[in-house]
Amino acid sequence: MGDGTQLGKVRGLGSAKHGSHHWLQQRLTALGNILLVGFLFVSLIRLPLGDHGAVLRWAANPLVAVALVLLLVSVFWHLRLGLQVLIEDYVHGPMRLLALVLLNFYVAGGAAYGIFAIARIALAPVTAGPGGV
Repeated sequence: MGDGTQLGKVRGLGSAKHGSHHWLQQRLTALGNILLVGFLFVSLIRLPLGDHGAVLRWAANPLVAVALVLLLVSVFWHLRLGLQVLIEDYVHGPMRLLALVLLNFYVAGGAAYGIFAIARIALAPVTAGPGGV
C-alpha cells in the first residue's frame, strides 16, 4: 500500500491523523456521561419528593458539586464533538467556519453558565428552613 497518488500528496489529500483521537474522546465522554448521569439519577431518587431545601443541601455537598461540574463539562464536550462532526460533514463554504465558531461559543457559554449556577448553590450560605431551625 502506498501513500496515494503524487497529485494527492501535493494537494494534501488523505488522512489528517486526527480521526482516531476525536473518536476516542467521543467514546470516553460518552462513558463519563453514563457514569455521571447514573450517579445523578440514583442520588436524586434517594432525595425526598418536593423538598427544595433537600435538593439544595444535596447540591451544596462538595463531592456532589464536583460531580455535577464534571457532568456539565463532559456533556458539553460530548455535544461539541458530535456537532463538530456534523458541521464538518454537512456545512460547506464560509458558513462552516461561522457554524464552528458559534458552536464553540455556545458550548463554552453553556458550560460556564452551568458551572456558575452550581458554584452559586455550593457556596451559598446555609439558611434556616421554614421552621426557623
